[in-house]
Amino acid sequence: MAVPIEIDVWQGEVAELEVDAIIIPANESLFMTTPVARAVKRRAGDSVEADAVQQGPAAAGSVVVTGGGSLAVPYVIHAIGVGHDLRADGDRLEQAMGAAFDAAGRLGLRRLAIVPVGTERGVFEPEEAAAHLVAVLERRAAAGEPLPASMVVTTTSAAELAALRSLLLPIGSTG
Repeated sequence: MAVPIEIDVWQGEVAELEVDAIIIPANESLFMTTPVARAVKRRAGDSVEADAVQQGPAAAGSVVVTGGGSLAVPYVIHAIGVGHDLRADGDRLEQAMGAAFDAAGRLGLRRLAIVPVGTERGVFEPEEAAAHLVAVLERRAAAGEPLPASMVVTTTSAAELAALRSLLLPIGSTG
């Protein structure tokens, strides 16, 4: 099923993009310790982590929104798709992604970038995380729930790039 959103898959660091918000994986304590979160913190500055931690701890399946610090983006959405229990719970992962899109909708954000949430501690393979993202996008489109106008899914791995493209590009609109 096509969804009314432009989707691109890009190899590089999510913190380099100029969009309305980036969605990154987080843990329940909201300390930015995963490789992606550390890279974002390095570019954004410590204020992003401090803001996130002040709002925590937060439950798996939820999100916390912070400012973008020194990034070109005004917001960082910290999505907690995997809990401290490191359990591969697809429903909880989809709940976190849905919460991220809800937060973006409340803020009127139209251009998002996202890292495959759930892969940060090896709980989900990138293809599994992308399949859950597809399910969330298709369900939201069918229900008329808020979706961004465009989304860039990022990976730093050349090996993941083709797999993510094959799963995600066919569902998006071509503009």
